Amino acid sequence: MTVDGERAPGGSADAVDVVILTGMSGAGRSTAAHAMEDLGWYVVDNLPPQMLPDLVRLVDDTTTGEARRLVAVVDARSRDFFDHFERALAQVRELGLRPRVVFVDANDESLVRRFESVRRPHPLQGDGRLLDGILEERRILADLRADADVLVDTSGLNVHQLSAKVRDAMGAERASRLRIAIVSFGFKYGVPLDADLVFDLRFLPNPYWVPELRPYTGLDAPVAEYVLARPEAREFVERVVDLMEPMLAGYLSEGRRYITLAVGCTGGKHRSVAIAEQLATRLRAPEIMTLLFHRDLGRE
Repeated sequence: MTVDGERAPGGSADAVDVVILTGMSGAGRSTAAHAMEDLGWYVVDNLPPQMLPDLVRLVDDTTTGEARRLVAVVDARSRDFFDHFERALAQVRELGLRPRVVFVDANDESLVRRFESVRRPHPLQGDGRLLDGILEERRILADLRADADVLVDTSGLNVHQLSAKVRDAMGAERASRLRIAIVSFGFKYGVPLDADLVFDLRFLPNPYWVPELRPYTGLDAPVAEYVLARPEAREFVERVVDLMEPMLAGYLSEGRRYITLAVGCTGGKHRSVAIAEQLATRLRAPEIMTLLFHRDLGRE
């Protein structure tokens, strides 16, 4: 097995790529797993964490090519999960690998709506309310969520949109060392749960109040030109690019492969879209791939 070109003792020449997929009940773990399976990953569902090292060894000894891309889907609600999980991760790292944790999440409103739509109780609600079960699971998973390598927010997404988001996050251009997801959003719809960095663009004049610009979006030249004509908008882009330079170097040295930068305005239609497009262009580099999402475009 190898990491960054170094062969681990007793391993094969090409390392097994290990992803642990977990998250909140109802947030879309199964849909995310199916999306990764469609991308060619070998997916094992409901795997007890104690079995992860043995599974990795088995994959290493018996597979070649894309079959060496392993996704282990784990249910992290059990009380003794974390002790087993940490030991399993340590054993996998001893094999010379860097497993990534992908955490699938959604806001409470979306989770409640999904459970109610299928008329099923939350696994942890017991005799309490549905929301009680969700809050208890959040408490149990708080540390794991905070340490996850990739956080995928599925709030407001249907299964097709979620699959597309997972494909973009995990499937495109595997050779890229670092992926930056740039998300435009509207504050009135809430801040993206998976954002590592959030910037507020409501300091810029709103094209919504210019009658001839209101029907357009930040993808249209008249709005983009209006937004970027402001000196403070251009300065903002420059300063964010300068800010990201040492951060990206640090992310790379720490082995982070995926970060999310969110830029928001009131409705997610004009200012945030135009600036997100500009940032995606400016931050793209040979060792960095930028992914662009306009979360709330079209909601008005």
